[in-house]
Amino acid sequence: MTNDLATLIGSRICHDLISPIGAINNGVELMALTGGAGSAEMALIGDSAQNASARIRFFRVAFGAAPPGQGFARREVISVLSDIAVGGRISYQWEAADDASRADVRNCFLIMMCFETAMIHGGDITVRRDGGDWILTAQAERLRYDTDLWDGLNGRQQPVKTSPAQVQFALLPQVMLETGCRMQIDQTETSITVSFRSA
Repeated sequence: MTNDLATLIGSRICHDLISPIGAINNGVELMALTGGAGSAEMALIGDSAQNASARIRFFRVAFGAAPPGQGFARREVISVLSDIAVGGRISYQWEAADDASRADVRNCFLIMMCFETAMIHGGDITVRRDGGDWILTAQAERLRYDTDLWDGLNGRQQPVKTSPAQVQFALLPQVMLETGCRMQIDQTETSITVSFRSA
């Protein structure tokens, strides 16, 4: 399957799922207004629907198409990251001051997904921009750094076969190549830093 087709499929799936999940959220809110959503069960449904909606919005960017020249608003990035952080063990700090291209945001989101696989006990992810350079850092007390997966990203070896939970490690080098970006990866016992230059 070509990368273009895969990203179109990702966009389609996320587009079709976001509406019914949004409807569940709206239904829970309406029940709350009429006094019918006070139970623990309804709270669980509401929290689960909000979490699913946030993840799908995130996946829509990470796995969706990013046409050349298409922008992505900073406020939307902040909204997505704030929503997926709710109830989770990872915090996200998007310190880039301006809007960005959708391709750059997609690269960042895929890198964050790679970080998440190493942050088994949670931690902090920070995204900065210095001119045309993006610098993403994951910090945690403990990191599970899979050398085979990460070396496949920086070209030190051929990418290993990935599981569905690791698909970001297969997709990221492809979209980086498409946009002409090259990653630099630095790792310590408590941090991983990935940098790339905007296309």
